Amino acid sequence: MLLALMTAIAPATVSATQDDPTSGAAAAAIELRRIVAPEAHQGVATGPGVVYAVGNNQLAAYDPQTGRSFRQWEGDPKRYPHINSCERVGEELVCAASNYPATPMRSEILWFDAATLTPLRQHDLGHGHGSLTWVARHDDAWWLCYANYDGKGGEPGRDHKATTLVRLDNDLAETGTWTFPDTVLARIAPRSISGGSWGSDGLLYVTGHDRKEVYAIKVPTDGSVLHHVGTIATSTGGQAISWERQGERVLWSIDRVSSELVASRVPPVVE
Repeated sequence: MLLALMTAIAPATVSATQDDPTSGAAAAAIELRRIVAPEAHQGVATGPGVVYAVGNNQLAAYDPQTGRSFRQWEGDPKRYPHINSCERVGEELVCAASNYPATPMRSEILWFDAATLTPLRQHDLGHGHGSLTWVARHDDAWWLCYANYDGKGGEPGRDHKATTLVRLDNDLAETGTWTFPDTVLARIAPRSISGGSWGSDGLLYVTGHDRKEVYAIKVPTDGSVLHHVGTIATSTGGQAISWERQGERVLWSIDRVSSELVASRVPPVVE
C-alpha cells in the first residue's frame, strides 16, 4: 500500500519576479511517498496523523505511515454529485461541493466530523461566481475559489478567465474578490483552478486541472488581480492539494491515473 520513500534532497529555492513568474518553474517538488487510494478522484486533505482521499461522493481516511485506510464514507451520488476538495479545520473536515457539470452552476460548503466522517451540516451558496472547487481557512477568514470553464460545465458569457477567489468573514459574508493573473490563466485554459492551500509562508498555492505544476500566489494589498509569484513543477497533474502542517514544506496531491495520494517536498518560494 505505502510505496517506498524517495531519498529526501533539499530542494532548490524558487526565485521569480512578477514580470516573469515562470522563471522558477525549473525548480521541482521532490516526491517522497505514495499511498494507493481508490477514492482519490478529486483531491486530498491532511490532518494530524491522517490524510484524506476525496472523491465525488466519497471520503476515506488513511494512516500516512502505513498507507492503511481506517475510515470511509460514501454518500448518495444524487445528493453529492461533485465534492471537489476538503480541508481539515479543527475537528471538522470542510468540503467544497458543486453540481458540476450541470448548469446553472450551484455550490455548497459541507462540514464532516473529521474523526468519523459523519456529515454535520451544509451551507448553500446558490448560483454565484461559478462552480466552487475549494474552500480554505486563513487569516481569520474563509477563502473560496469559484471555477469557470470554456466548455463542459461552463455557462454562456463566462470562460476560464472568470475564475474568482472570494474571501468570506466568519458569518460567511463576502468581504473581497480577486481574479487570477494572465500568466496563470494561460496555463490552466480551457479548464480552471482545481486546488488551493495556504502555505506557512503566507502564500496561496493553487493548481489547475491537468498540468503538473503548482502556482504560488500572493493576494495584493490593493487591486483586484492576484500576483503570480512562482511556478513549481510536480509529478502529479492538478486537482485539490493540501499542505501537511506537521511537515517541513510537504504538500500532498493526487495522481488520478493511478488513484494515489502523493506527498512531495516543495522548494521555498522567494518573492
